Amino acid sequence: MARKRGDRPEVELTEGAIRVVWRGRTRTILPATAPPSSEEAADFIVALDDVVCWDPPDDDTEIKMDELQKILEAIDEAFDRLGLEVAYD
Repeated sequence: MARKRGDRPEVELTEGAIRVVWRGRTRTILPATAPPSSEEAADFIVALDDVVCWDPPDDDTEIKMDELQKILEAIDEAFDRLGLEVAYD
């Protein structure tokens, strides 16, 4: 079965942010600060509580749980391709 265009989030790693584009919407994710007790040396930390809505003009549209799961999978794959480490808080 062929995938339709837009069925998969596109992830762009920019200087200091992750940009996710999917189904005509965009979500820019800024890095979170590592907790003081964190032993992980991740290249980027995503605060899951901050990934709630899409960027304007779609900021009144919540990101659904199944969408969030696909977004996180796409982020993991993008970081793996570059040999970088991402952590979720």
